[in-house]
Amino acid sequence: MRYALCVMRFMSQQNVQSIADLIASSHGEPMDDEAPQAKLAQNEKEIKIKELERITQNKANSLGLPYINLFGFPVGPEALMLITEKDAEKLSTVCFYYNGKNIRLASLYPQDTQIIKKLEELKAHYYCNGNIHLTSQYSIEYALKLYKLLPKIKETIRGISITEEDLDKYSAKFSSFYDVQKQINNVQISDIITVLMASSIKAGSSDIHIEAEEKEIKVRFRIDGILHDVAVLEKVLWEKIISRLKGLAKVKINITDKPQDGRISIHTKKERIDIRASFLPTNYGESVVMRLLRSSSIGLAFEDLGLKGRAFNQLKREVERPNGMIITTGPTGSGKTTTLYAILKKLNSPETKIITVEDPIEYQLNGVNQSQVGKEYTFAKALRSIVRQDPDIIMVGEIRDLETVEVSIQAALTGHLVLSTIHTNSAAGAIPRFLSMGAESFLLAPAINAIVGQRLTRKICKKCKQEEKLDKEKAERVNKILETLPEEYKKDIDFNNLKFYKGTGCEACQNIGYKGRIGIYEIMTMSNEIEQLILSNKLNEYDILKIALKQGMITMVQDGLLKVLDGITSVDEIFRVVE
Repeated sequence: MRYALCVMRFMSQQNVQSIADLIASSHGEPMDDEAPQAKLAQNEKEIKIKELERITQNKANSLGLPYINLFGFPVGPEALMLITEKDAEKLSTVCFYYNGKNIRLASLYPQDTQIIKKLEELKAHYYCNGNIHLTSQYSIEYALKLYKLLPKIKETIRGISITEEDLDKYSAKFSSFYDVQKQINNVQISDIITVLMASSIKAGSSDIHIEAEEKEIKVRFRIDGILHDVAVLEKVLWEKIISRLKGLAKVKINITDKPQDGRISIHTKKERIDIRASFLPTNYGESVVMRLLRSSSIGLAFEDLGLKGRAFNQLKREVERPNGMIITTGPTGSGKTTTLYAILKKLNSPETKIITVEDPIEYQLNGVNQSQVGKEYTFAKALRSIVRQDPDIIMVGEIRDLETVEVSIQAALTGHLVLSTIHTNSAAGAIPRFLSMGAESFLLAPAINAIVGQRLTRKICKKCKQEEKLDKEKAERVNKILETLPEEYKKDIDFNNLKFYKGTGCEACQNIGYKGRIGIYEIMTMSNEIEQLILSNKLNEYDILKIALKQGMITMVQDGLLKVLDGITSVDEIFRVVE
């Protein structure tokens, strides 16, 4: 920030004439306004420029693109430096506006794939929204001259950062997250955040929660979906801790009464870790939640999702179809995005064009064109643009409204495979949810291939796994559910010798008893009977479930108990997650 202010101060000291001199000299025009010929030439030039701007603006209107005249626009150095001078000349594109939340580019070729890719890279790196404006050749020439006014200094790292060396310094000292409190008590205040980052990464946590309370600061890690208390800090440390966190996330330190979102990136030898930081005002300060997005976590193959038997074969067949909709359902944190990424990974090939629209882009996928929605760039608007890009497969991060539903259905019916998510409790509940949004039943029925209901359940730690004896009530409940399984599953179960397991807790699993997670699923594919029920407009969730069960679908709780019998998870964990 101090650097940006210095540069802005430097630029303000340059008079406008110096810019005009640079532009005029590049065209070989005299600046001596005493000569009538020079005045005449200058007038002719101004007329040509105005005509050029008018033509450019008309072109932008005809293409449905925003237009910008950069001459006289206050282009700040903090925006200009987002694209190097070399790239700006090569692409005929400059960044003319950046405020921490929005990036705006001006280009001669706003629809060029290279320019669009450049914008997506900037949006992903700076975690913000953005768009591209059409501009004129004169505007680009003017903006390129501004680079000459920037002081020639070496590139500096903005703000503060955490390096791999910082993490390594402390990670070796942790055997479990229970050691965090002891380590925090022995380090300087400036290293507390590094200790929390190192320990959370080593523990495999997905989120770090730092919460200001009345008399203390509470730190919790979410591991395999469950929050665990990790440390308690003195309240007097709050100002220094929150200032460092905001500095790392590149958000405004002096804003305490409004929510803010930032991003932290840590590059290690093995992977890149992106951290989404959310700051929320509370009674006693702020609540900070940092979501750790690890590139290694998207390496899950379709075959490793946890699908088995008939359900695996059904979904495999449906995702290999050239068109239609595959919908995943479940609450936040149920693994829907992981399932979609695994499907994309399976389908990704040089012969296939895949485009996604996400909110936000959580992981970068090689060979996949990913775009991020913004304030005005909605899922529906993005979809309308995507279908004009000749894709084979489209992934929509989430279906939230009627417009997105309608465009998704049209795409599925016109030769595209559409993958998306929707918030419902079960696969059968997705159809009524679509209809309640206003989807037309006669279009919805033929568009859907399959609906996947899912949850994530913790796996028993292999190091401390041991057999468990169920009480009578729980055993009867389990048997009742297993008895309702289709015959193809029941034939492999020895009901007279059922074995169940649990984890007792050890150093390998942080004394939790569980380590890692696996999905439990229900796969409902479209059939003539379900399609007719949808077209009748007299359906409800229970009627659809009844037909799906009749056709051999197993429910999430049934799939979970099959994984219990395989020794993967426990009965208590399945009942906690599903019922």
